[in-house]
Amino acid sequence: MAKKTKEPQYQALLNVKNKIGLTSLGLMTNQVWYDDPRRLLFVLSRYKFVAKMLSGHKKVLEIGCGDAFGTRIVAQEVGRVCAIDFDPLFIQDIKARMLDQFAFDCREHDILTGPLKGGFDAAYSLDVLEHIPLSQEDLYFRHIAASLPKSGVFIVGTPSIQSQAYGSPQSKEGHVNCKDGQQLKTLMSRYFEQVFIFSMNDEVVHTGFYPMAHYLFAIGTGKK
Repeated sequence: MAKKTKEPQYQALLNVKNKIGLTSLGLMTNQVWYDDPRRLLFVLSRYKFVAKMLSGHKKVLEIGCGDAFGTRIVAQEVGRVCAIDFDPLFIQDIKARMLDQFAFDCREHDILTGPLKGGFDAAYSLDVLEHIPLSQEDLYFRHIAASLPKSGVFIVGTPSIQSQAYGSPQSKEGHVNCKDGQQLKTLMSRYFEQVFIFSMNDEVVHTGFYPMAHYLFAIGTGKK
């Protein structure tokens, strides 16, 4: 490889490569990039939405972070992030790829076993609820709410039940608890005083007709 770029402003690209090497995508994101590159755009857009909604919060909890490839997008907008997942393989992968510039706390923890105390003022959980059996969704929400103060904010993102007709065999295998917009609002309203629902299609978040949404966000504030 050439040691200098033809345009001097791009020399920074080689400087970063020489300093930290080339970034690994992470276990989960690597498969996404291999199988369906467009989906990576959709996933990162979900993290950007969360980042903007939680901008300025001091300490934020991510539940079910997977390989946490998008977590640094949230870390750019908040004080600190703590990312948890129940699978130790993902936590090992995250720590192996951690960079000082965007370092965040990550821990192995199953939210179904109990809340996580740590002075969090907000929390979010993307693409997790649909994997939680219906019989355990109350534990999921109660333990997340118990991890937050009375004024806490929680954002949950999940594929809609309508989207499952177009899901891959791999996603359908793990998606055991998808909701429509009204079901998600009713569920979140058991735990939070105010609930706001957003639709999402591809990378676009909007307030459109829930049954036509591929993905749903619910924002809950003021826990009950």
